[in-house]
Amino acid sequence: MAKDKTAKSRTIFFCSECGNESPKWLGKCSACGAWNSYVEEVKPKAKAMPVQGRLLTETSAKPENLKDISLTDEIRISTGLSELDRVLGGGVMEGAVVLIGGDPGIGKSTLLLQICQRLGSQKKKILYVSGEESLRQIKLRAERLGVNEDNLLIYSEVGFNLIEETIAVEDPDILMIDSIQTVYQPEVSSAAGSVSQVREVTANLVRLAKTRGMAVFIVGHVTKEGLIAGPRVLEHMVDTVLYFEGDKNAAYRLLRAVKNRFGATNEVGIFEMKQNGLEEVKNPSEYMLNGRPTNEYGSVAVCTMEGSRPFIIEVQALLSSMAFNIARRTVTGYDYNRLLMLLAVLERKGGLKVNMLDCFVNIAGGLKIEETAIDLGVVTAIYSAYLEIYVPQSVIVIGEVGLTGEVRGIPFGEQRIREARKLGFEKIILPQANLLKSGTEPGVELIGIKHIKQLKEILF
Repeated sequence: MAKDKTAKSRTIFFCSECGNESPKWLGKCSACGAWNSYVEEVKPKAKAMPVQGRLLTETSAKPENLKDISLTDEIRISTGLSELDRVLGGGVMEGAVVLIGGDPGIGKSTLLLQICQRLGSQKKKILYVSGEESLRQIKLRAERLGVNEDNLLIYSEVGFNLIEETIAVEDPDILMIDSIQTVYQPEVSSAAGSVSQVREVTANLVRLAKTRGMAVFIVGHVTKEGLIAGPRVLEHMVDTVLYFEGDKNAAYRLLRAVKNRFGATNEVGIFEMKQNGLEEVKNPSEYMLNGRPTNEYGSVAVCTMEGSRPFIIEVQALLSSMAFNIARRTVTGYDYNRLLMLLAVLERKGGLKVNMLDCFVNIAGGLKIEETAIDLGVVTAIYSAYLEIYVPQSVIVIGEVGLTGEVRGIPFGEQRIREARKLGFEKIILPQANLLKSGTEPGVELIGIKHIKQLKEILF
């Protein structure tokens, strides 16, 4: 009796970080080294290979000489939102695939619909595919946001074969997928949202985008660690990865690029969530300083950089007697270990006895700051709280602090000074190294310091 040569479906394991396959579960991925990242999938039956062992694509590309390649064919489409265009590098490219991730309720679907409104007004044909909401739900949100463009087509479907047929019929300029975890490929036997499904569907969307010159926006769910759910290879397949950040209970939202093949990854867009949707924040410094207390010790203004944009924010510090036998250190929006280091520097080099005091540090407004250029601001806020003397409202502090108490130079000093002057600050305390580079600035007094001990002489 002849044997059936058709390959059977079998269970294999995928690494959710890099997509590596293994016939058995492994605690540590042999390819990328991630721990506990393997998930079980059912591998479909193997298909017969095409003639000559190669796949035929819709277009036949040929090698070209580098000198003969023209850049005039690359066309950017403005989304109508200047903050989003800034993050994308000037607009979305034709044929680009943009992945947008963020926590539930952060505003991803709202942002997509607002993009549809502005692109539709530019006579772009848009197909919005939703696998999570019905047509009625999308209509209700669209009415609230004022989206009523004739060029916008809404399609509630999760089967990729039907979506691909609709794309072929409608031939849209822009495709929106909300979300990638709900779309499934019938040929893949695993459930929607699995590693195999997400990888296969994304690969087909990239193929459609490149062959048709269609810009694609994809919404991706995030895990509890804040990473986009699915295989890590998903982020490698797309052209741009954007993260929507911010507390969903707060008003502001940050849109940050972590990957961009058509622009820089150091830009950030700022939005404010309102009743009628997301509104761009044109002056983030003024927005962040809104509600700052006057004549209160433990508060100081600092200037940080988000990409190439300077932000002026408020750092707050509070010291109190120990409630327990061990002093507590609580920090919000700043690196915890960095705060412990600065407290040790203040104890040994600054003359403050803070070891027996509880210390609380907060970055007002809910921002999370990672750069070291606000170290001097944190030190100043702790000084102010310890001495119970407030820092004048017209003073701003910038600088990095080292383990010996020295104040080190920081990058983008000129941009920070210009931003402080624009908002009316009269005195800027900065590292001596930056003062030598900046020279003088009209209308602003620049004070350079080399050690944190000089803060007491200048401010307190």
